[in-house]
Amino acid sequence: MNIAQILFYLMSFITLASAIFVASTKNLVRSVFMFFITLFGLAGLYVLSLADFVAITQVVIYVGGILVLILFAFMLSGKETLDAIQKQKNQFISANKIASVILAVLFFVVLILMIFKVDVNNLVWIKNATGQNSDIKLNSNMTDNIGINLMTRYLLPFEAISILLMMALVGAAHLSRKEQKA
Repeated sequence: MNIAQILFYLMSFITLASAIFVASTKNLVRSVFMFFITLFGLAGLYVLSLADFVAITQVVIYVGGILVLILFAFMLSGKETLDAIQKQKNQFISANKIASVILAVLFFVVLILMIFKVDVNNLVWIKNATGQNSDIKLNSNMTDNIGINLMTRYLLPFEAISILLMMALVGAAHLSRKEQKA
């Protein structure tokens, strides 16, 4: 077992364990923090897969953007809403959750069957990519090209999207604000 496999198993364990904790806990603060760990673990798996741009996008958009919006929603929500969430019954499987549990179990069974039945080394699309020499090499500089294009050719759309996201954040904060009674 080499260092890449050890890192893969470690990052996979961290990602899966924190995702299970996010799905099973009732404490919203701990859930948001563990979601942060889950997203970083997923970014680490992308780095191990030589998908640098996807890893950077994962950190910037999901960890930097979506998680901040979740934190804002948590901070701006009323105490009554948070208390109602905390007082819900603590049943893992109930009648209203049975459909989602069945779907999750079926997905897990299909995933396990695919892991044991698929021979990854003999997939047609992998053989074609290797035969055409179009597979990604370790020394590829795709991230450099994407960064240069974002800061030169596509700078105006990039900045327009950032302004749009900022307007959505300000609008969400304004809508969630409670009006003072006169």
